[in-house]
Amino acid sequence: MTTTSCSFEWPSECLVDEIKVDVSALAGCSKNDVLVVVSPYRVCPLGAHIDHQGGVVTAMALNKGVLLGFISSGVNEILLKSRQFDGRVRFRFDDELTKESTATVEEAAWGNYARGAVYALIKRGYRISKGIYGVIDGLKGLQGAGISSSAAVGVSILLALEHANGLNLNPEENIHLDRSIENDFLGLKNGILDQSAILLSRRGCLTVINCKEEKHKIVRPRSDIDTRGYKVLLAFSGLRHALSSNSSYNLRVSECQEAALTLLRAVGRDTRQPLLSDVHMEEYQAFKTQLKGACAKRAEHFFSECERVRKGIKAWEECDLKSFGRLMSESGGSSIENYECGCEPMIQLLEIVQGTPGVFGARFSGAGFRGCCVALIDACFAEAAAKHIELRYKQVQPLLAKQIENAFPVLICDTADHAYICLS
Repeated sequence: MTTTSCSFEWPSECLVDEIKVDVSALAGCSKNDVLVVVSPYRVCPLGAHIDHQGGVVTAMALNKGVLLGFISSGVNEILLKSRQFDGRVRFRFDDELTKESTATVEEAAWGNYARGAVYALIKRGYRISKGIYGVIDGLKGLQGAGISSSAAVGVSILLALEHANGLNLNPEENIHLDRSIENDFLGLKNGILDQSAILLSRRGCLTVINCKEEKHKIVRPRSDIDTRGYKVLLAFSGLRHALSSNSSYNLRVSECQEAALTLLRAVGRDTRQPLLSDVHMEEYQAFKTQLKGACAKRAEHFFSECERVRKGIKAWEECDLKSFGRLMSESGGSSIENYECGCEPMIQLLEIVQGTPGVFGARFSGAGFRGCCVALIDACFAEAAAKHIELRYKQVQPLLAKQIENAFPVLICDTADHAYICLS
């Protein structure tokens, strides 16, 4: 029996209670003493592949995500159990904090993020003496889906540890802490997009993040937009491992830097750390003929995407969902044509979603080599669209579709507020 679309309350009272019961059994405490962190997944509707060049990107938190039920351990020990993966994670703060090597990245991630959270807090100079006993839960099958489930895990553990140790840190500090987990502890080269979306977003609003200046703003519609009038639709490909290697991603970053170097030399400015965001649009237009091949395509994507972000912010302010959606689809097209990402299943899925009645626009969520596509859709069409997308994708990619038929082929979401601790 397939799960066609998932449009459901999250977190439900029943689910929260189940997690509290699990923590109670794990820690030997009353379930009434258990707190729950709600840490949402996120999407980036506009701003694809420009964060690493210091561009301005947009994000939204979703009303689906990660839950972490926890209680203070009272000692410098962490004990965690996952409802998705086997085994437990148990360590003390005075143990050597290193990444555990396990069978897969997905299975290792939740434990490594706990170690990374302790590492990041200590590295930033915070005194922590109390760990947590906890149970972590996320939606089945969404690991590696391009909606930042790993960042949601990291944020949830940070908030729980901070509460256990009486630390009251602002979102900006937690953004840096979660980035430290990924950059310094796990060795990933992520920016601040994921953490910022999870820690800053507001329901019905667009979170705008300047990745170069590490600043953000919340864009609210100028009039009262009916948030019931649209939904965020996620269509999953079944690809959890990229059909292209990490070197392909890194190559594109290098090509962007090479393009920036050429343009900055042309205008006579500093080229020690070249970023395309250091080049003004007028300068790009004047000197873009000096760029050749892949570098020319990467620069074209960057500057056209920056313009789409600018127009998208205005469209959101004016409650113009059709224009905003059209820009999303244009972003998806440029990601394929100019940034040259995507693979056959992802491109097929994107074309299906974009051609579905009621969809304002769609693009890849994440890098585009695996995971899902994100769409903005008229709420009245959402359920029918989900069934159509699932059926059409099953026709063109039956093997991949079969891998997700017991999970979420399509997920219908609302925008949501940032991560928080549910105290009741």
